[in-house]
Amino acid sequence: MKLGVVGLPNVGKSTLFNAITQAGAQSANYPFCTIEPNVGVVGVPDHRLYKLAKLYDSQKITHTTLEFVDIAGLVRGASRGEGLGNKFLSHIREVDAIVHVVRCFDDDNIIHVEGSVDPIRDIEEINTELILADIESVTKRIDRTRTAMKSGDKKLLKEYEILSSILSMLDKELPARAYIPQDESEREYIDQLFLLTTKPVIYAANISEDAISSPDNDYVKSVKERAKTENSGVIVIAAKTEEDLSTLPDDEKQMFLEELGITESGLDRLVSACYDLLGLISYLTAGEKETRAWTIKRGTKAPQAAGKIHTDFEKGFIRAEIVDWETLLELGSYTIAKEKGKVRSEGKDYVVQDGDVVLFRFNV
Repeated sequence: MKLGVVGLPNVGKSTLFNAITQAGAQSANYPFCTIEPNVGVVGVPDHRLYKLAKLYDSQKITHTTLEFVDIAGLVRGASRGEGLGNKFLSHIREVDAIVHVVRCFDDDNIIHVEGSVDPIRDIEEINTELILADIESVTKRIDRTRTAMKSGDKKLLKEYEILSSILSMLDKELPARAYIPQDESEREYIDQLFLLTTKPVIYAANISEDAISSPDNDYVKSVKERAKTENSGVIVIAAKTEEDLSTLPDDEKQMFLEELGITESGLDRLVSACYDLLGLISYLTAGEKETRAWTIKRGTKAPQAAGKIHTDFEKGFIRAEIVDWETLLELGSYTIAKEKGKVRSEGKDYVVQDGDVVLFRFNV
């Protein structure tokens, strides 16, 4: 899963991305790494893995990961191809969700590209370019659908109504994700439109280190209010602090967090929030060789979940033996859990849940 990091100059986008990539060079706990200068792979924090690994005395712990892409090149007129506009828009199309960094602090030493701090204006500047690109796309689709409707196909009439509703929202400067599908068929149709503004967005409200203890300033409040109107998420983060944290060894990092009066880094919270934003969950496998988290979409059934490990697991799926991770830890071993009837045998229709510890049975 790819997340595109966007933002105007001097809002903290580069600082936050530096924190992501630098953490890869320093962290032994999570598999952060840099694939190329503008891409970072980030381990999703999961305390369950360490507890299970201790129970099994595992030789290796493997976290599930997300990929962050630093997307640059936005200027006014990007939707018309100005600047690096076409490249910017093509990069947005390739990601699954957007992390939009907005500046929520004052600092006379850091000049904002627009001359003043206004997170809502910054949000609108980027959103406008995405909305304009979507308006062009939806308008063309409406024209084609209107012509095809002469055949009398009722399905086309429904598509025309959906497109018109989305266009109406876009004309009001609202993103297409603000449109709530009435059923699964509508959702599937909208997904097939590949609109830029249907992509999930989480706003990273960038505050100063001084504001960590009381982060809800007026700028942050305005971002939260804006996010509600378009079904977007918000996380408050001090990007400069995260960049400083990313260069520290783990023991010093923990001391720094304690001094700040927080238990978890903003970067870890951001990664977890993005994971949730994408509708992802993790099931777990555990043993002496490895304890590992596997990423699946919420609602995935057992055979498809098994296919994440290997296609043969899905093709030859027989059943899944499942125990909740907390139950397994409480009882102390898989054998005891099985003896007490806490290990369930589930078939092809079982929907895998977050935190399931799974042993797949298959035959190829």
